[in-house]
Amino acid sequence: MIIGISGASGIVFGMTALRTLRALGYETHLVMSRSARQALVHEGPYEAQEIEALADVVHQFGDIGASISSGSFRTRGMLVAPCSIRSLSEIAYGTTSNLLTRSADVILKERRRLVLMVRETPLHLGHLRAMTMVTEAGGIIMPPVPAFYPRPETLEDMINHTVGRALDLFDIDCANFPRWGE
Repeated sequence: MIIGISGASGIVFGMTALRTLRALGYETHLVMSRSARQALVHEGPYEAQEIEALADVVHQFGDIGASISSGSFRTRGMLVAPCSIRSLSEIAYGTTSNLLTRSADVILKERRRLVLMVRETPLHLGHLRAMTMVTEAGGIIMPPVPAFYPRPETLEDMINHTVGRALDLFDIDCANFPRWGE
């Protein structure tokens, strides 16, 4: 499973996905944008090395020749959490200037599952059109919108629920959140 972390706010979603997938025994390949590393300074007490330690394989953002940039590299799909508008736009328009967007482009062309946790608000028409283009190409736009029906008690509960729902889109049941009607 490929996890992309771009420069939008919400790096904790990518970190939680990596932790969850590790606990479930999935091999993970991580690519972080330079902007994600900058955002981390404002969001964390985390260091980039701590996030990288959660992945089985870490790919450099500029390494356009990495294994995950090829359709022959077999993967379940790719989750970009969070997904910046810049990354969304590059994916929508096929402008693959880095490994994160190239990998997402490959996922789409190979008809594999791509889920983008777009983190921006409010949205203007250009953002919405880019989301439509990705959807028409086979991707799934899943903004990290909190659900309140499970009555979360902590921010961690909300994050786990959101990541769990994203992983559901890959048919991965992490069982770390209550489902409707349970």
